[in-house]
Amino acid sequence: MRLTTRSRYGTRMALDIAQNGATSPVRISDIAQRQGVSVKYLEKLIRELKQAGFIRSKRGPRGGHMLAKEPREISVGEIVRVLEGDISLVECKTNEEKCPRFEDCVTRNLWVTASDAMYERLNAITLADLLHDLEECADPTKRNPSLK
Repeated sequence: MRLTTRSRYGTRMALDIAQNGATSPVRISDIAQRQGVSVKYLEKLIRELKQAGFIRSKRGPRGGHMLAKEPREISVGEIVRVLEGDISLVECKTNEEKCPRFEDCVTRNLWVTASDAMYERLNAITLADLLHDLEECADPTKRNPSLK
C-alpha cells in the first residue's frame, strides 16, 4: 500500500499554511511555488480540507487560506483520511464480500492490525509536531550540538 500524492501534497500544503499563515492568510499560488505543486492540484486538495473543517479561507486582495484549528489539533492521520478515505492494507478489512475466507482467514487479523498501527502512528503526529521538526531542521545547532 502506498499513500498517493493527495496525502503527501495535502500534508505539505497544510504544514505550509501552519508555517506561513499564523498572522495572515496564505495564497495558494505562494504555496504552489514553495512546494513545487500545481495551483490546480492544490485547489482540489484545499477544497476537501476546507470541507472537513481544517482550513478556512478569506476572499479579497489580502485573502488566502489559514488553518481553522490549532496545528496541535490536526493530525496527519486526519488529513490522510480526508484525502484518501479510510485506506487499509487489505480490502477485506471491512468488506467481507471481497474474500470468501473472511470468517476463517488466519492472516486477515495480521493485515488489519498492521493497518490500524499505521493509522495509530499517523494520528499521533500533528502539524505542531511537524512544525517543531521544521524548526530543528532549520537550526544547524539543534541538529549538531557541537556547532554551538
